[in-house]
Amino acid sequence: MRLRLLAALLLFLAAAGGASARDDRPGAFDFYVLSLSWSPTYCATRDKPDGLQCGGPRPFAFVVHGLWPQYETGFPEDCDWAAPRLPRNQIDGMLDLMPSPALVIHEWRKHGTCSGLSPAAYFDLVRAARGKIAIPASYVDPSEYRMVSAAEVETAFIAANPGLGPDMVSVQCDRTRLREVRVCLTRDLAFRACPQVNAQSCPAGRRLAVPPLR
Repeated sequence: MRLRLLAALLLFLAAAGGASARDDRPGAFDFYVLSLSWSPTYCATRDKPDGLQCGGPRPFAFVVHGLWPQYETGFPEDCDWAAPRLPRNQIDGMLDLMPSPALVIHEWRKHGTCSGLSPAAYFDLVRAARGKIAIPASYVDPSEYRMVSAAEVETAFIAANPGLGPDMVSVQCDRTRLREVRVCLTRDLAFRACPQVNAQSCPAGRRLAVPPLR
């Protein structure tokens, strides 16, 4: 009897989880997160520095990881499994900001389909969001390794972007290196507070290596 009850409970929970996932509907979200990845850290973790981002002729600093629709708590994903494939010209048109065709495709499938926009409109918005963010001068073309704290990275972005506050940005790291800076934006691309995203920042005092551009 107990086994039957346990099995029924597991089936109920699985069904509830599936229903929750289906609640992720295109266009039903609260704000965006623009995630900027520090490309030298990403490339340093690759076994082989191939591909456009890590092995191409152009060295990259911050690149767009994605523009992610968010709820106040959590986020939607994979909102349209039937979305058509991205045309090649759409992919190629984003490689200056997102230097990996696989990344462009993945970000559209997982996050872009939740925006409620067409692929063209979504990637236009990605470009507009990136254009809203000024990269601090010391992160544009560094040629040497340096050590910074997570708080120093945050302060640099706040200083370079009037209106950006400490509750609107999140610095991401692994144990030793800067990985990403995430900026919260309204659906109209204005800076806005995002407590849950901000709370996921790495510790403010942690010292982080910033690998230089190759």
